[in-house]
Amino acid sequence: MGLQAQPALALSDAQQLVVEAWRLVNQSYVDPQQLEKIHWRQLRQKTLEHSIESSSQAYAAIESMLASIGDPYTRMLRPQEYGALRSNTKGTVSGVGLQLGLREGDQQMVVISPLDDSPASEAGIVSGTELLAVDGVPTGELGLEGAASRLRGEAGSDVLLKLLPPGGRKETREVILERREVDLQPVRSRILRRGEHLLGYLRITQFSDPVADQVQEALDRFSSRAGDDGAVEGLILDLRNNSGGLVSAGVAVASMLLDGEPIVETLERNGITSLQQASRGRRYGGPMVTLVNGGTASASEILAGALQDSGRSELAGTQTFGKGLIQTLISLGDGSGMAVTVARYLTPSGRDIQHQGIEPNLRLPAPEPLNPGGEGDSWLDQAAEQLLSQLQKAA
Repeated sequence: MGLQAQPALALSDAQQLVVEAWRLVNQSYVDPQQLEKIHWRQLRQKTLEHSIESSSQAYAAIESMLASIGDPYTRMLRPQEYGALRSNTKGTVSGVGLQLGLREGDQQMVVISPLDDSPASEAGIVSGTELLAVDGVPTGELGLEGAASRLRGEAGSDVLLKLLPPGGRKETREVILERREVDLQPVRSRILRRGEHLLGYLRITQFSDPVADQVQEALDRFSSRAGDDGAVEGLILDLRNNSGGLVSAGVAVASMLLDGEPIVETLERNGITSLQQASRGRRYGGPMVTLVNGGTASASEILAGALQDSGRSELAGTQTFGKGLIQTLISLGDGSGMAVTVARYLTPSGRDIQHQGIEPNLRLPAPEPLNPGGEGDSWLDQAAEQLLSQLQKAA
């Protein structure tokens, strides 16, 4: 009498969640060779051998699997974290206004930039500051999303940060910040008068859903009559402390300023490359200067790199952050989700931003203004002088 095959045991909902997360990473992660290196297929089976009976156990199992990849930007997002990250792309957040990243090399958690008019910016926290602990918990234990989640919270509540300022100083400091609703106000614009000249000033602090439409409105306003004074003669684009956001929004803005030129080369799975180009015609075609700094990252580096490589705009400021990996947000169907690295990007000339950032054409001197676009912004004044020089040469 032959042996009968035993029926396969049905997976629980919690186990199904783990399998689905594994499958999504398996089919979308940018570097399949890295998955092979860590024995990704075997890792699924080993993970399912453990007890996974609840959502929290499933989340922990997924976090453990993703950690083995060694990519801090590919991460599990529990329901609260996933909802908060999605809300960031809509233009509002409740927290202290810190954009965080991991420093190349030692993976130390650092401040990419503080949001304008946020508790963090008002406390004088600057780009490059190391975030050592949140409410007494070391950030090395929390991880990137865990730290970001702890910084968010109910308006009016307090959070304790342990910080190490940049610049070689070794004195840590602790600061208590009160969380509040931070209006990201991703696009701000106004007209600057410099002698007889009118210059447009356009600051983009984050690439979220509303940005493309708001930038289009600002550029149209600049290109038409500005009150009774006429159209602007030049544009200052300010990308300082813009830590990125939606790549699609950054590409849309680039297309408004370029005329059919390449925007970004994307390196996807298995070495497949694709080149995105601007559409023909521009919303604004006049002279321009673009301000960047160490808080300029990700999607804003795509925009800055495209403008620099095409010769469309000189960059002024300091070297950008250097984040050349693209993540997509993937829902797991139960309110949770994942951020998964799906591509790398290169500037049109082939520069790998992930390893070096972008060097500006014009280095601006320290100290860096702490209130970009505000009173006493010496870098904005220097960008205006650079733009006026362009206008004089073209006259």
